Amino acid sequence: MLRLLTVLALTLAAHAQDYRDVSYGPHSRNVLDFYRAPSNGPSPVVVFIHGGGFVNGSKAQLNAAMRDRLLQAGISVAAINYRYATQASFPAPMMDGVRAIQFLRWKAKDWNIDKGRIGAMGGSAGACMSLWIGYHDDFANPKSEDVVERESSRLAVMAVNGAQTTLDPVVLSELISPATARHPSGPHFFGIPQGESGTARAREVYRLASPVTYLTRDDPPAWLYYDEPDVDVPANARPGTGIHHPRFGRYLRERCQPLGLTCEVRLATDYQDTRGAGLEQFEFLRRHLLGATR
Repeated sequence: MLRLLTVLALTLAAHAQDYRDVSYGPHSRNVLDFYRAPSNGPSPVVVFIHGGGFVNGSKAQLNAAMRDRLLQAGISVAAINYRYATQASFPAPMMDGVRAIQFLRWKAKDWNIDKGRIGAMGGSAGACMSLWIGYHDDFANPKSEDVVERESSRLAVMAVNGAQTTLDPVVLSELISPATARHPSGPHFFGIPQGESGTARAREVYRLASPVTYLTRDDPPAWLYYDEPDVDVPANARPGTGIHHPRFGRYLRERCQPLGLTCEVRLATDYQDTRGAGLEQFEFLRRHLLGATR
């Protein structure tokens, strides 16, 4: 009972310092919620980036149990919205995520944030964005007139669910299925007209949009979870089928290994029940942000 009351007190204390719908950029969807962990010193932060095929979803998808588990461990949490691909095509959604992370670093003093310990988590499109930002070179521009843009965009860790590690339709067709490459949100996201999908410009956009493009030896550790079955997807399956296929994870892991990068891939079959994946995700984030294990 005492432990339960202590946990409840910590959770209530954290929520007493919440910030909701804070604008981090000029667009109406450039807003975030910040949940501040109770701490005497600067705290790490995990940024939640929602899924929805880049065309729907919101920060309200943040899992409350995971949020509270992180807060109780002394890790603050931010949940962001970003522009849909129907509002602005690639790289706009990704760059909104970049700016949100830079904004959090800019608010470090006010919100008790440790700039060196910021991680990301998310599902589907949010997972893809987390990896894209985490593997990309730093977007910091020390000479920018915008003080937010002077901050680093680098992450310390990523722990994601159902991530697309490449968005190249040619690779998707070979790796999983042509059906996967025909995801309905593709034309909106890439901003490529149907008749130009095979052009040199299109191929370059596909390359730049794929997280695997940016791997370097100094990149942060990643943990990827997939709950779809590891089976072949027929070419005539419904468009988008296989968009959370485990082969995405293996594809990334195979390219991380020669660089010495940590890339742990987990499947639903690795656990006895559905809670196992969430607990391991939490432990991965905590280990790399706090250096703590149970």
